Parts: sequence; structure tokens; C-alpha cells
Amino acid sequence: MELSTKQGNSLLHNKTYMRVYSAFATASFGDWFDALAIQVLVGYRWQAGPLMLALIPVALALPSILLGSVAGVAADRLNKLKLMRICDLLTAILTVLVLFAPGMVWLLPLLALRSALSTLNMPAQQSLTRSLVREDQLLQASSLNGLVNQGSKIAGPLLGGLALAFLTPQWCILLNALLRGCSYLLLLSVRNIPADKGDSLQPEGTEGAAASSAPEEKVPLHKMWREGWSFMLRSRMLLSTMMFGLAGSLVIQVIDYQFTSLFRVFAPSRESLLGWMVAASGVGAVLIILVLNKLNPETGYSWRLGSGYVLIGGSVAALGLLQPGASVIWVLLIGFVLGIGNGAFIVTFNYCLQKETPPHMTGRIFGIQNTVLSTVLIVAPLLGGILVQYAGPARIFVNFGIMQLVLGLAGLLFGRLLWPVPKLERAQAVAEQH
Repeated sequence: MELSTKQGNSLLHNKTYMRVYSAFATASFGDWFDALAIQVLVGYRWQAGPLMLALIPVALALPSILLGSVAGVAADRLNKLKLMRICDLLTAILTVLVLFAPGMVWLLPLLALRSALSTLNMPAQQSLTRSLVREDQLLQASSLNGLVNQGSKIAGPLLGGLALAFLTPQWCILLNALLRGCSYLLLLSVRNIPADKGDSLQPEGTEGAAASSAPEEKVPLHKMWREGWSFMLRSRMLLSTMMFGLAGSLVIQVIDYQFTSLFRVFAPSRESLLGWMVAASGVGAVLIILVLNKLNPETGYSWRLGSGYVLIGGSVAALGLLQPGASVIWVLLIGFVLGIGNGAFIVTFNYCLQKETPPHMTGRIFGIQNTVLSTVLIVAPLLGGILVQYAGPARIFVNFGIMQLVLGLAGLLFGRLLWPVPKLERAQAVAEQH
């Protein structure tokens, strides 16, 4: 506990990291405010069907598939801070343009362009974080990022639902544009990142970092891209984590953008109920992240990733069993459990990728992760739209929730094969127990 507190204080006193973190927090809050508004606008106001709803994640995924690996290389090669600033500024401009979209024909291309910027921004943010924090602070940095992401699920949907009760979804979208502008201004205030941290490919604290980074920058982009894929495919830990994440994403993305279709069935007159459910999910995620941050991260990945899928799957199936007029209490409770599973999985997943990846390849690995997980967004949402169109949302939620639960149980049962603990670490753990 004392060690954890000491590490946490030193990380929070890292002014450069905290400014970058604050910008990330501001942008994440706006994204959730915006995402809820767009779903309500399309699902409730425009009365779009399941297939049209399924086109939204497809539009968001295409840029990640096309640019994900390239974006990871760019994050490792270019000035990360400048790249994040440009992405925030252009995202704010595109969000303003979303306000004037008269229908899906205009909305989808604008969302795709915004997603392209996010594809560039995400590996840059992860790679910059890897450069700014110590090795022993990676879990706390991942937890802080997770707290922002999940905390935004609380504040964003709560305030978004409140705003939607009195205002139009366009006001929520405008707020996202303003918050992106604030994020850009925060990043402008970051000026004291040394050149070997903002641009280099070497980890913090290594001697001769500037000298060793010079020849690395001359490596062609296509070679850096191949090196990233080659490293991931050779690492059993990274490959298992990536494939497990891909399998779960393939299942959950079938219904991820059909929550509006489900809520229109049992809560047709309560637009804000979806926001309350997402907010409850955020509460559960924040609580589990706080708990995980106090535990030893080296105890293994299998139980955290597997149990995360079990809770997600059980919650999704439970949502499918809700009947019209169901109590808000049940919605909040299911959302809370869903958030616990989601928080446990996301923080462990990101921590594993950062921990098992050398600093100079962090951007590339997260770019590959973005590409791999976004690939399922082309097929899975369209499949979900077709299934919901013909079978109804409730049955689809139950079936795919059970599939996710079974996948989580498989992760728990075969965890030692997927994520083997090195012999040295295992021996140290046994020695500490005695």
C-alpha cells in the first residue's frame, strides 16, 4: 500500500504527464457526451432501423482498418505531441460540421473522418504515455486512462441524458466540439517535453537515447510496419491477448450498436434510459479499476480477462431478458455489472500490451491492435443489424451474451496456456508467499 501510494503520488506530480492526461480526459468526456447524442438522434429522432444503426460502427471502423498500422508507425516516428494537437483541432472542426448533417448520408462520412483522426490520436497518446512514465507506473497510468474512459461514461451520459430532457442532441454535439477545443489548448500548454521523449524511439532514462534514435528514424515506414507485426506474432503473450480480444470483440460488436434498438422495445418513451444504463456501467468500471490498481498486476492476466468477459456476457444476456416496462433498478444493476466486466477487461488488456511491448514499439503495437479489433466492425455490426431486423433485439442479446460468457469461461479454464507465467516470475511469486 505504501509503495502504491508513493508511486501514485510521483506519477500525479509529473506535471507534463498530468497535462497530457487532462487533455485526454477532456476529450474523452466530450466523446461520450457526443456518442449518446448521436445514438439518440439517429435511433429516436430519425427513427433509423437496425441496419442503418449498424452502418455507424462500420463508418467508424473503416479508417482504423485502413490506417491503424500506419498510424502506429506514425506515432513511433513523428512528434507525438504535435500529432495529438492536430488531431484535436481537426476533430473539433469536424464535430461542428456534424451539427449540420441533415441525415445519414452526410453523417456517416463525417463520422468516418473523425474516426480517422482518432485512429492517429490513440497510438500517439499511448506511446507518449509510455515515454513519460516509469516502468513501475505503467499499471497506474493504464488505470488512470481507464478511469477517465469509464468515468466519462458516468458524467457524459448522466449530463447528456439530462441535457436531452430539455435540449436537442445538437447541443450535446456542440459541447463535444468545445471540449475538443479545450483539449487542444491544454496540449498547447505542454512545452517542456525533451526531444528524446517527444520524438525519440527510446525509453526514458536510457543513456545515449538521442544518439541511438537517430539511425532508427531513418528506417523506412514499411520496414517499421513489418517489424511491429513480426514482434507481435513472435510474442506468445501479445498474440494470445490480441486473439482473445479479437474473439470477444467479434461477439460483442454484433450487438454493441443495437442497444438503441433494444431500449426502443422496452422503453420506447424514455430516451434518457440508455444514458442511465451507460452511466451505471461507468460506475461499475471505475470501482473495479480502483480495486485492480491496488492489486499486484503480476498475478496473471487470465482471471482478469476471462472474468471480464463472463460479466459482460451475463449482463448482455440479462438485458435481453428485460420486459417492456421493466424497473429502472434492474437496468442500473445490469449496467453496473456490465461496467465491472468491461473495466476489468479493458485495463488488463491495455496494461498487457504496454507491459509486454518495448517502449520503441508501443505505437506500432497499439496501431496493430486498433486495426485488428476494428476489422470486426465491418462484419459484426452488419450481421447484428440483419439478425436484429429479423429476430428482434431481445433474442439476439440473449444468444450473443451467452456466447461471450462461454468465451470468458474458456479464458479462465485455459488461461495458463494462453498467458503462461515465466518460470522466474513464478518462482519469485512462490518465494514471496512463503
